[in-house]
Amino acid sequence: MQLPDIANDFKRLEVKKKQYADTKIAQAGETIGAHVIRLPKGAVPDYIKFSPFQDLSWRTFGRYAKSRTTLLQQLDDSLLKAHMKIRPEEYLSYVLMATLVTAITGVIVGIVVGIVLLGFMNVSLVIRLLIAALAIGLLPVMTYFMMLGTPGSKAKARARDINKRIAASMSFISAMASADVNIDVIFKELSRQKVYGEISNEAAWITRDTELLGSDILTAIKKAARRSPSSKFQDFLQGVITTSTSGGQLKPYFLLKAEEYAKENKLEMKSQMETLGMLAESFVTVVVAFPLFLVLILAIMAIVGSGDPDFMVMMLYVIVLMMIPVSQFGFVFVIWNMSKESAM
Repeated sequence: MQLPDIANDFKRLEVKKKQYADTKIAQAGETIGAHVIRLPKGAVPDYIKFSPFQDLSWRTFGRYAKSRTTLLQQLDDSLLKAHMKIRPEEYLSYVLMATLVTAITGVIVGIVVGIVLLGFMNVSLVIRLLIAALAIGLLPVMTYFMMLGTPGSKAKARARDINKRIAASMSFISAMASADVNIDVIFKELSRQKVYGEISNEAAWITRDTELLGSDILTAIKKAARRSPSSKFQDFLQGVITTSTSGGQLKPYFLLKAEEYAKENKLEMKSQMETLGMLAESFVTVVVAFPLFLVLILAIMAIVGSGDPDFMVMMLYVIVLMMIPVSQFGFVFVIWNMSKESAM
């Protein structure tokens, strides 16, 4: 009786596991890597052009922006996750130039509104100087931090879109995997399904890495996991890599993740509905009742004369013309945004 050759069996098993992790097995005389892709007739590269303002910003603040290495690293990560096609030093130059222009505008607005216009309304000098200082200092600071945070905000918006659609996209991926479709083809087909929003864009970048840049599918998925703004999608891609390299089957993994994300989606929708109910109650209390009582109290104090009448009248203007409209718009926007997210 001949004993089995265990050493050769293990060697063949290791070879097969390595082949399962490859996108394509090279044939005789064939090389794997960068290859020729036939683009549609008339296709040209998509060049990124600066606007005249961006070009002026780069020529003015480019050298200074290159020296901010720590800030550039944070911007690079945010710009990549936001899919904004601009280098971090170029974007920082643009932010600095916009801040400078806003500062000049703030000085003009502060002089015109705080000193000239309010001078004809018999407003005290202290209040006029305060409004001028706010216009001069607040506008450029708000512009700098808002523009600097725009890439991060866009990345978070992309992450929210991915998290909302990941349960539906898992159903599509599971259906493709059930038909024994290769993983690279699954992501290519997913990139064509625009109904899945930002997930289709993430899949398109994976397809770009494999077909245009010559990367194997696992390397492309690793890159996609690093640049994805969604922790859920990162976890899913890391699971694909782990399952593939360990010799496991992707079909059961896709079915398991589809069920998991569907349950999480139901819990998130329930939580959003409870939050909407709480916001509706807060709207009645904070935006409707509180300003009304505050206006009545200030009006009574102005009539009785227990305080400075000019100050009371100014506070009434601020409450009626600024506090009430801004608070109402804020609540309406938040409730509308949450309702839109829960409906998708």
